[in-house]
Amino acid sequence: MITMNFARLEIRPGVRILDIGCGPGRHTCAAACLEGTTVIGADLMFDDIAEARDRLVQLDEEGVCPGHWELLCTNILNLPFEDCAFDVVICAEVLEHITKQRSAMAEIVRVLKPGGQLAVSVPRFFPEWICWKLSREYTDTDLGHVRIYKKKQLINLLEKNNVHLLAYHYAHSLHSPFWWLKCLVGPKRQDSLLVNLYHRLLVWDLMEKPKITRMLEHLLNPILGKSLVLYLKKGS
Repeated sequence: MITMNFARLEIRPGVRILDIGCGPGRHTCAAACLEGTTVIGADLMFDDIAEARDRLVQLDEEGVCPGHWELLCTNILNLPFEDCAFDVVICAEVLEHITKQRSAMAEIVRVLKPGGQLAVSVPRFFPEWICWKLSREYTDTDLGHVRIYKKKQLINLLEKNNVHLLAYHYAHSLHSPFWWLKCLVGPKRQDSLLVNLYHRLLVWDLMEKPKITRMLEHLLNPILGKSLVLYLKKGS
């Protein structure tokens, strides 16, 4: 499930991309499939890095991964890179987990080149607020969500680090009702028929990309989009 729209980013041969908080590697894989890219996927969790590696190796074996990729375990609060090391930094669904949000924001901008682009996504306020109201268990987990961002609040916090907003959009509206239903029955329950059927629908949609659900999600994203996606540019 890709949250960022790569068409909005200046991806060209030779570009260096950091996907911080890459998880199992969804955006790292997408970036590595672009011609001439050098992509580093970084995450705190070793198991996620291992899963990302398996996916990337499979893409290499299938011959659909022309970019160069690397993976490492690291902390967003102390990135092991020099200043201005990357042309593009992707930070998808990460900041809502970080207690020291200002330090994390400063660090991801530090490693971005002047004129480089930063793509950030977080859960959107309203759908996330409903999840919090439906289930305490939803947030009461290790590395769970510690805050809910409003759009203007997040933009203001990021722009204090010498970046300015280029564009924004909302994504994954079909996922919002799924998470509301999951929170209602219990986030860790595995035996809910409705939740399991909805999950099958989302997997089918992800794999098949039928026009009807693509159109429906496009129409609903401004209202129910689960994720807020920001595109910013670093000043000189």
